[in-house]
Amino acid sequence: METIEVIVETPKGSQFKYKYDPKKEWFIVHKALPIGLIFPYDFGFIPGTKGDDGDPLDVLIMSEFSFIQGSMLECKVIGSMKAEQTDKEEMIRNDRIFVYPDLKGFYPVYDSMEDIQKEKLKEIENFFIYYNAVQKKTFKPLGILDAKETLKIIKKQRS
Repeated sequence: METIEVIVETPKGSQFKYKYDPKKEWFIVHKALPIGLIFPYDFGFIPGTKGDDGDPLDVLIMSEFSFIQGSMLECKVIGSMKAEQTDKEEMIRNDRIFVYPDLKGFYPVYDSMEDIQKEKLKEIENFFIYYNAVQKKTFKPLGILDAKETLKIIKKQRS
């Protein structure tokens, strides 16, 4: 299975959304989440890619462990959640790519999208729906893609 490099932007459990600023070369506190809402997994991006929103492609690192912000991990792609999101009043594609760390001695819990319980996927969907709603944006899940389909999208979005 092919691996990709992923940068951790916002650690699992964080009440703040961080964003990497490539011009300044540091992470900035981008926004606070509402009380009681935290990131369910490490959230990051794939360097060298560019999505429809102008930012690098978003990833969720499917691990019960959390990694330090700014860490680069080799990860295996397990699939993605196709999604649209409002951006300045227009709907744009903004998928969430699911990966797991490819580390020696690290046993993956998720080898494919089929390994993620439907309830867990629904929780992740609901997180992004609510997270966007409090910013007066819409997040609309459009379905699930497997690893092969997701890797095609990643290759297409390389800048």
